[in-house]
Amino acid sequence: MSDKIDGYAAAVTAVASSEGILDTVADEFYQFARAMDGNDDLRETLTDRALPSGRRLRIVDNLLQSASPVTTSLVAMLVGAERGGDLPAIADRVTSMAAEARGQHLAEVRSAVPLTNDQIDRLSDALGRATGTQVDVKVVIDPSVLGGLIAQVGDTVIDGSVKTRLEKLKERV
Repeated sequence: MSDKIDGYAAAVTAVASSEGILDTVADEFYQFARAMDGNDDLRETLTDRALPSGRRLRIVDNLLQSASPVTTSLVAMLVGAERGGDLPAIADRVTSMAAEARGQHLAEVRSAVPLTNDQIDRLSDALGRATGTQVDVKVVIDPSVLGGLIAQVGDTVIDGSVKTRLEKLKERV
């Protein structure tokens, strides 16, 4: 990671920790970053330096109405500092730092459908047993998975998706 990304992530983490809401801010940052990843218009708008910064900040306020004021302020600060394009990388690092603070590793799980809390808990337990670590599961809805799951913990990828199974079947046929 670049030093700037790490620096901003450390600052966000420090502010959220001092407010006692690191897990909340990390989760909200993560969800906002995934929304940016999945929406080209949003990403382009928040990184467009030709747009007045006030307009970009109003968009952030509107999108984060249900988020904590700390999250809204931190995202607005980054967008105002022309770091909108770095938000996904910063959010990923903040999420990892929050997991590390709890003594866990971050697992990003891609699923075609939302998972229940019980499913997430069971998945966290299973991934923890498979990797030998405690795992914090973050779910990303990805319709291209078709079914099943793709989990990544650090450099380890466990692909149990229908898409991959169909591709393997296609290769065999």
